[in-house]
Amino acid sequence: MTVSNSSSNSSDGSFESPWLGDACSLVESYRAKKIRPYDVVLATIEAIKHSSLNAFCYIDEERALSAASRADPSLPFGGVPIGIKELEPVKGWPFTQASLLLAEQVATYTATMVSRLEAAGGILIGQTTASEFGSVNYTSTRLHGTTRNPWDLARTPGGSSGGSAAAVAGGLVPLASGSDGGGSIRIPAGFCGLLGLKPTYGRIPRGPSAEIYPLFTAAGCLSRSVRDTARWLDVCNGYDSRDPLSLPRVDNYEQNLGSFELRGRKAAIVADLGTTVINSRVADAVTNRAEQLAKETGLRLVSLEPALPKVGVEWVMASLVTALAGPLAELYPERAEDLGPEMQLGLDLATHQYGIEQAAAMEAMRRRANEAMADIFDKVDFLFCATNPDVAFTAEGPMPTTIEDRDLVATLGFEAALANNATLTIPANLTGNPAISIPAGSIDGLPIGIQVIGDRHRESLLLELAAVAERMAPWPLAAPSAPC
Repeated sequence: MTVSNSSSNSSDGSFESPWLGDACSLVESYRAKKIRPYDVVLATIEAIKHSSLNAFCYIDEERALSAASRADPSLPFGGVPIGIKELEPVKGWPFTQASLLLAEQVATYTATMVSRLEAAGGILIGQTTASEFGSVNYTSTRLHGTTRNPWDLARTPGGSSGGSAAAVAGGLVPLASGSDGGGSIRIPAGFCGLLGLKPTYGRIPRGPSAEIYPLFTAAGCLSRSVRDTARWLDVCNGYDSRDPLSLPRVDNYEQNLGSFELRGRKAAIVADLGTTVINSRVADAVTNRAEQLAKETGLRLVSLEPALPKVGVEWVMASLVTALAGPLAELYPERAEDLGPEMQLGLDLATHQYGIEQAAAMEAMRRRANEAMADIFDKVDFLFCATNPDVAFTAEGPMPTTIEDRDLVATLGFEAALANNATLTIPANLTGNPAISIPAGSIDGLPIGIQVIGDRHRESLLLELAAVAERMAPWPLAAPSAPC
């Protein structure tokens, strides 16, 4: 069934609350027979129907309840309701890419990550909303309307995995899938007070029908706890023949939490990465939290000036040229009015002003970024910075072009100003490095995140650091407005 943006109360005006803990504790409760999967899934579906967040655009109620009635809690995610980002295909579900252009498209196959989640006992509730083709850092489309941040309904949960972040932080599901091609897991995690890991490129397969180029996008999840994210990796990682760039399997992410020594490892704190205009209060908060975490873990802080190239416009153009300009050639520009404004602008620039030359420039930039990132991790194990340059902005968009009354258009130019919100997260996509957003408190009641970038294949160290942060300053598992 399709979810309406408006809903009415049930006949008695109430329904049971969905689970507000993390997924691992939910499985523990099932195993202890304190609660039944069917009851939790039913409550989850009712909560989604009554929610004002617009976090879900499709519910497969029959499939979810049928799976819940057969749930096996001995499995890693046995009986856990999970939201699936609408950019991830599930056979038989709509596969619109959040665009009116593809409003009638239905998926003919299921993504490898989703199949692995279901095999591990996860209950697929339905689709979470995303930005159109995953293109911008807020979630408001002509197809599904505006998705809202549960911490403040006037604000965006971010994008493109905005619906997943809103659903998890809003108390609807304990876990939801995400994909990250330029920050689309980390940005919503930062805006919504969640944990968001972008693994090393290829850690979780992207097949079937895997993209071979431009090699930006990594799969993962939005979660409430470190152990949930570790368990997600345990379930979903490992080579798959349909993704030739997927990596060999790594076992025991969850089991190994707490077994890595961090003392004596080196870290650098560069809140703005040297590339981004950020809010001074965000910079101060991130720096303070990083210093506290370094002290707690015994990290050795070193001075570092990363030579990362300023990215943004080139990344957007190259992505659009390779990923969209070709597939949409038969629909654009004839149906331009069905696209959001950023998509129209980007495709116009990509197909007329940039094209092949810009894609070539992007490849040169990626080489520079890779060399710069390699230089960084020759010197340190962790690089701390902000996840987002500011707190969450207006839910309906557009992308902000001012920070603390600074006019970004005047100082950066129009296209670069629009890209500023993602320039902290894009570098790890360019180079394939793992990066995690960890909740770092709030400013004026709105969550902020601290991003930690690590060396390739070292997700375990990032999770270890996040687990220490979680113990030091436990974050709310859901927003205060979550159903209770």
